[in-house]
Amino acid sequence: MSRAPRPRRILMLSWEFPPRIVGGIARHVDELGRALAGAGLEVDVLTAHHPGAPEREEIAARPGRLRVLRARPSPIHALDFVCEIHQLGFGLLERLLAEGETSYDLVHAHDWLVAFAGRTLKEGLALPLVATMHATETGRCEGIHTPTQHYIHSAEWLLTYDAWRVICCSKAMANEVMGALRVPPDKVRVVPNGLNPERVRCGDSPTELAAFRERWAAKKERIVLFVGRLAREKGVEVLIDAVPEVVAAHPEAKFVIAGGGESGHLRGRAAAKGLEHKVVFTGFVPEEDLARTYAVADVAVFPSLYEPFGIVALEAMAAGVPVVSSDIGGFREVIRHDVTGIHTWANNPHSLAAGIIRALSERGLAARLRRRAREEIGRRYDWGGIAEQTVEVYGEALGGRCEAAAPREAPVVGPGVRPRYLAAGNTVTRS
Repeated sequence: MSRAPRPRRILMLSWEFPPRIVGGIARHVDELGRALAGAGLEVDVLTAHHPGAPEREEIAARPGRLRVLRARPSPIHALDFVCEIHQLGFGLLERLLAEGETSYDLVHAHDWLVAFAGRTLKEGLALPLVATMHATETGRCEGIHTPTQHYIHSAEWLLTYDAWRVICCSKAMANEVMGALRVPPDKVRVVPNGLNPERVRCGDSPTELAAFRERWAAKKERIVLFVGRLAREKGVEVLIDAVPEVVAAHPEAKFVIAGGGESGHLRGRAAAKGLEHKVVFTGFVPEEDLARTYAVADVAVFPSLYEPFGIVALEAMAAGVPVVSSDIGGFREVIRHDVTGIHTWANNPHSLAAGIIRALSERGLAARLRRRAREEIGRRYDWGGIAEQTVEVYGEALGGRCEAAAPREAPVVGPGVRPRYLAAGNTVTRS
């Protein structure tokens, strides 16, 4: 069998890239881009405008190259979120045309937010398209219920339909993509997220850390930390409901909820339970404070209702913080129960409280979890190995290799899918 071709120049599309950080995609694309450049590839990241960030940025990453091309801000305000994303797509294409770069081997699109720009470049430049699906609308919303959700679901389907390969960060996410978007198994590849441990390695002195810690907790209090967006699927409501049981067992516990998003309803939930003095909302934690935040935590808790992978768990594990998580999605693969962390039943505050109490009470268990988690990070989630796995997927797309597949059923999608994508006999055909 001939060896799959190795690409040289990659164009990556992402709606977020540091310093623009909305969720986990930004850090994923940043670190994957650096690792690919470290493997000798030339990577251009085409991404959204961010105030103060340059339109063109060269990031040191040898022997290859990592360059960031940021779109200019739209001259008009969008009517809604979907309109904003379409304006972003046009902005990305405009930015690339202004740069005058077209000599790429492959386009790699991250999620539906860049789907239309990705397929335009695929068709216009006659390049293979690889897509990474970081989540699905079906999973985030526990089904498809509104016209906007139908539209996003359809855009996800279109991106995976047009892609020559679809990368998922976990087996759970791969199953979700194959089920919700009807992506045939021969197109799907599982490549995990990774982590650079240096990102969460804190170099502060004990005095500096103590001063930082005083922002949120008294000297004798023990910090139970949550890091993530304040979205329903992250399970912060479940965490607040678990607080009374934890405080009853450990009166010294202090809950620090770090993340961007609307917190009014969560503050109200805590206040209704009389927990204002036990729960602190920090808002978004900037990158320069992330390592410090993990360093002052006694336990990190992630009670997600939906989690395709769970990179925050990797961060906590690498920082040496015992992890308590729900037992769903990617957490089942990232965390091994009672080996590298503690699983609890999803959407169950009593189970979550029991897990946190164990982590706070059993010092020997906490020490063992910290040690084994750090070992696991180095063995399974090194970006160098993940970059090589990604390059292999690129090679498959460039080589046009695809296992023979049985006739594929037409997917059930939202409004707007044109008839030319759905052939008679319930079979999908590529036009």
